[in-house]
Amino acid sequence: MRRFALVTVTALVAAFALTSCTAPTTAQPAVSSDAIVIDVRTPAEHAKGHLDGALLLDVTAGELQAAIPDLDPHADYVVYCRSGQRAAAAVELMEEAGFTQVRNLGSLADAAAATGLSVVQTD
Repeated sequence: MRRFALVTVTALVAAFALTSCTAPTTAQPAVSSDAIVIDVRTPAEHAKGHLDGALLLDVTAGELQAAIPDLDPHADYVVYCRSGQRAAAAVELMEEAGFTQVRNLGSLADAAAATGLSVVQTD
């Protein structure tokens, strides 16, 4: 009886382990291709590497704040910086201005992974 229980438990564990083994799938970007990408870092940081096509609106220099009246509050925006802190501040500013589709993607690497965009340099 004990042997039967051991065999049954082993078979169940093996069955559950095998069902979790699936073929890898290609990850889809977590961000809409229509989203407007905003880099809120400094120009020096941006030049070292940024997402292809990203708008540079340095939040610490007030560039984002100055641009808010010219941005469409109904568009979909994603924002990134070096660590996510400035991007969080940018999201808060935009939400206070009435933007409803704004997301903090965190760092450049996280934003690249989420959008599927290439990192490019400005020389």
